[in-house]
Amino acid sequence: MPLNRPTAVIGSAIMAPMTHERWSLEESLYEVTQAALKNAGLRIEDIDGIVVGCNDQFDGRAIAVMAASGSVGGVDRDILCTPSAGEHAFVMGVLRIASAQYETQLVLAWGPTEVSSLPEAERLAADPYFHRRLPLDDLSSFALQANALIAAQPQAQQLAAALVAQNRRRGAAAYPETAAPAESEAQVAASAPTRWPLQAGMLSAPAGGAVALVLASEAHVKKAGITNPAWVRGMGWATEAAFLGDRDLTAASALESAAAQAFSEAGITKASEIDVAEICAATPYQELIAYQALGIAGPDAWAERIRGDGSARPALNPSGGLAAINPVFCGGLVRVAEAANQVRGSAGRHQAAQARSALAHAASGPAQMYQTVVVFGRDI
Repeated sequence: MPLNRPTAVIGSAIMAPMTHERWSLEESLYEVTQAALKNAGLRIEDIDGIVVGCNDQFDGRAIAVMAASGSVGGVDRDILCTPSAGEHAFVMGVLRIASAQYETQLVLAWGPTEVSSLPEAERLAADPYFHRRLPLDDLSSFALQANALIAAQPQAQQLAAALVAQNRRRGAAAYPETAAPAESEAQVAASAPTRWPLQAGMLSAPAGGAVALVLASEAHVKKAGITNPAWVRGMGWATEAAFLGDRDLTAASALESAAAQAFSEAGITKASEIDVAEICAATPYQELIAYQALGIAGPDAWAERIRGDGSARPALNPSGGLAAINPVFCGGLVRVAEAANQVRGSAGRHQAAQARSALAHAASGPAQMYQTVVVFGRDI
């Protein structure tokens, strides 16, 4: 059922990658916080509560939110942390406003890359009894996922390079200064293998990133006279088993469940009713799995969706997605911010024409065990 209190994104700021080499993490968090507040036309004093998503292993310190709370305005202010994923901080922020205890929320997530071994930090998120001992980092789980999909749908291997090249072109147009350079399908296909069947050209290097969003209730939006809110029309999230042997890696049952919940709340029945979609996929194989789970395109329509004329709804990844910029830990929340920006008409170079609705897909964990879907609209 829909939320009992309509909630909207009224401001956002994306810092991905973190390009200011001389700034500390705390300075970067301060800057992205202030940019989001300015975008919303608010001061930190106007914020009722803060929800952050951060990862102690990536930050390299215990209870990382405590060290960062001053930078984001958390001193003497309600603040809590969701360490599982950045997009879960967004879910919590929306639910807090729905509780009627808050009118505004500041939501942030970040992920630095200074940890001495990122794969080792990722391994700690894996099943503690079997997978950590392999060891199983994110890239290894992504490769197992890709192998399973190719075995079930062999055409996926032929389409992977084309999908990456497509996203890289979009990313280069959206963020020419910071996105991975555009590459042709042939260049991606000719790149060296990494974790088979993944190839180096299919992957965007992990980058430090931070993202902040400002949420507000319907009452606040009306009182402040905000003319371009992105209303949360529907929201869903689900989790799959941590043990990969208990899962069908060729599908995403958690994403199907999350999408069904979000679509039902938004009053829609299929993805083609949405104008724009931002898909969270670190590999092209994950994106193909998401197409099927979200109802965008089944395996028999993958080729047409990738090689078609681009007129089909929803328009996919105008930002280029993770193939263009791959911010550690907060990539899912960046997709949420990008989708909200499309509805608010503030996406900049990659603003889609007449985008009245947008879908944000966020995923994280080994082989994307955590799945979240948010549907935004210009109208409540």
